[in-house]
Amino acid sequence: MEVTQFFPLLGFLAVQPVLAVYAPIPEQEQGKQLTVLVTAGISHDSNIFGAATSAISSTVYTFSPELKFNSSLTDQTFVSASYKLTLDHFTERPGDKTLDSHDLMGRVAHAFNANTNIDITETYTVSKNPESLLAGVAINTDQSFKRNQLDGRFVTSLSGKTTGTIKARTVNYSYDNAVLAASIDRTENLYGVEIGQAFLPEVKLVGEYRHQDVNYRSSGSTKDKQSDFLIGGVDYNVARKTTATGRLGYEWRKRDGERSSATPYVELSSKYDYAEKSFITAGYIYTFEETSNIATYTDTKVNRFFVNVQHAVSALIVASGSFSYEPSTLQGRRGVADVDEKTTRLGLALSYLISKNWSLSATFDHDNVNSDSPTRDLKRDRYGVSASFSF
Repeated sequence: MEVTQFFPLLGFLAVQPVLAVYAPIPEQEQGKQLTVLVTAGISHDSNIFGAATSAISSTVYTFSPELKFNSSLTDQTFVSASYKLTLDHFTERPGDKTLDSHDLMGRVAHAFNANTNIDITETYTVSKNPESLLAGVAINTDQSFKRNQLDGRFVTSLSGKTTGTIKARTVNYSYDNAVLAASIDRTENLYGVEIGQAFLPEVKLVGEYRHQDVNYRSSGSTKDKQSDFLIGGVDYNVARKTTATGRLGYEWRKRDGERSSATPYVELSSKYDYAEKSFITAGYIYTFEETSNIATYTDTKVNRFFVNVQHAVSALIVASGSFSYEPSTLQGRRGVADVDEKTTRLGLALSYLISKNWSLSATFDHDNVNSDSPTRDLKRDRYGVSASFSF
């Protein structure tokens, strides 16, 4: 279960406190530079290609070793790196039955002084068995892809209560299937400048300008787009265990070869830590996102409601769940009607920490897309068990 899948821009907006360049690391990684994690499991996938009809189901055997490195090079510099190999074997998959996926990550965080820091993260993914499949592609089409993402953030104090932040993100998508590659291979660039003012000890006011470029590798003159955002918001420490973040603004989107649009931008989230290792987060996002059928639709106007919960049943057992509901509208090209659809995603997991090094997990994931265009309907259920060992 991918609990964090419903936070596409919250990480881009998150405001770091001064000198807080060391992100928390899991308990089993603390106190050592190198950690090895090995996971093996068995699961069932009801729709391995995300097809609207003639779905193919399969039992999937998974083996996944992972290597993680965390180190403070100096009192001011922290580096982190990881590599994860995932081998999936399908009993019923047409064509290749064994797929290898790869995840690489590198991060450098450096505090120049008590008021200025920089944080850069690079992630590269080769996904042969994607968790989130595309609605509306040809029946039983291989959706494997490569994804490269570079995030950078520079934060400095402008005065006693005012901070300035420069941030950037570039994401590149490259699909293995030739038809998908010609349609949706692209690079998305996002840049932002933010000014934050500590209005009260527990309240920070924020003003931000963003610019986004979406550049397609093929037929860009009809598919590319550029957006400018003006956004204001607040970060509020409601109480010791409760935080809230809100962003409201407007987006002006220019589409190459198509009509331009302007729309409100909304991003709201809150977190409540109600007990040790137990929390609930919830939020709402309203924005434009890319679609899997860019020849028919320019993009998608998305409403996304999400809830994530983690609950420590006991000192050794943790239950977690994530839910999102997305009523959205596909923006039709000239002569094409808009299409409404609703996407529901549910993830559940139960983990048992046998010892400091051993854990067992049971997971369930449900994806459902209900569209006015029947070819975009999607239903998929995955459930399984796995065991992990770290050293």
